[in-house]
Amino acid sequence: MGKSMSQRRPQIEATPHPGQILDVEGQDLDRQGRGLARWQSWVIVVPDLLPGEQARVQIQQRQRSHWLARRQTLTETSRFRRRPPCILAADCGGCSLQHLDDQAQLSWKQNTLIETMRRLGEFDAKSDPPIANLTRSIAYRNRALIPLRRDQNNVLRLGYYKRGSHRIINLNRCPVLDPRLDELINPLKQDLQDSGWPADHDLQMSGGLRHLGLRVGHHTGDLLITLVSSDRELPGLKGLATKWMDRWPKLRGVTLNLQPKHNNLILGTKTDLIAGSETIEEYICGQRLRLTSTTFFQINTPQAEAIIRVLTAWVDQMAPSGRVVDAYSGIGTISLPLAARGLQVHGIEVHPSSVKQARHNACLNSLEDRCSFEAGDVAERLADILSDAEALIVDPPRRGLEAKVIDTILGAPPKYFAYLSCDPATQARDLKELLEPKGIYRLQKLQPVDFFPQTTHLESLALMERIK
Repeated sequence: MGKSMSQRRPQIEATPHPGQILDVEGQDLDRQGRGLARWQSWVIVVPDLLPGEQARVQIQQRQRSHWLARRQTLTETSRFRRRPPCILAADCGGCSLQHLDDQAQLSWKQNTLIETMRRLGEFDAKSDPPIANLTRSIAYRNRALIPLRRDQNNVLRLGYYKRGSHRIINLNRCPVLDPRLDELINPLKQDLQDSGWPADHDLQMSGGLRHLGLRVGHHTGDLLITLVSSDRELPGLKGLATKWMDRWPKLRGVTLNLQPKHNNLILGTKTDLIAGSETIEEYICGQRLRLTSTTFFQINTPQAEAIIRVLTAWVDQMAPSGRVVDAYSGIGTISLPLAARGLQVHGIEVHPSSVKQARHNACLNSLEDRCSFEAGDVAERLADILSDAEALIVDPPRRGLEAKVIDTILGAPPKYFAYLSCDPATQARDLKELLEPKGIYRLQKLQPVDFFPQTTHLESLALMERIK
């Protein structure tokens, strides 16, 4: 006999609806550290849910192809879950993985890197374990830019944003910061409260203070305090800066950065020196550097040194006899250690202020004969300087390499090519064009680096050799 109509009718999958209660199991994490689960064919996003955990959740709203849900109860807990080192971790948006064990964070990051290369780069990559320092998985950040705002009761609120919002989570300390910065927060907060100066980080209600900037030299202990403000109307600032210089012997200077524009840029282009010096001293792989309040410098100095050591060891092994080009060279963080090994290095960087600092840093280390820098757009200048280069190093911004840069590299390919990335997704996209069979390079090594413990961010170094 034939099947009835009800038997032949295809089964229709249910769609979640707001308020619905579901039992789900965490399968992965997204880039914000939220748990990812599946129900029917739907992706359910659940904050504070780890892979392997089972939970009862309540559906809240749909966002494109997935649904957001609120975790109600955990029915099975991961053995990798821990109590976060910071009491504000559940709300503060500065970190996203404090509830996950450090070793489990590294395993997740390595697996995510491999999967990203497979999915977006369309190649199977073997990854070395992430370079990590589990003894410094907190207390590692050498710089902070912390939003400020006075509430309706004139009380100064200082802290990072609540996850997914611009509401400040008020804090008096931050255990992820270098302890030499962490101990400054509470006394500085009290002084800024007593100053009476207006504070509004996003200029919605008033002008005045916007952010508190702190920087420390990991190797030197030099400190720099920067107030970011919409204007200079801060009566008594000079006296307060002098008080701070007297209070903290390692404080080298106090500066005022002006950012009057209604945009999401934290720092403006103009910085006034209020007291002391506008620079601090630091070392990277034994090379002396000068840093200002606005200098871009890796936030985790020991991890930056670790990846530079991997890079220099690789270059030593390849022993290039020609020039090394360092694209997106910044203040010379990579160029200087390579030049110190006897290589001839030419850096190119779009920001003239960084180029000026890089040249100064080369002089500080007596490397100006082996290390040169020019200001320019990599996409426009690379073709002219790549022809006699035997090795190329790129450390591009998060958006990765422009198509024109990739075309230039493939048109005049150096024998050795190193690509350091702060976003494995864009790196995978670019490697798809550069590696065989589509490109002309072979991947020798893929080395992840955990620059930002307690977050989902990962840096990745790809070392390549041109196919002969």
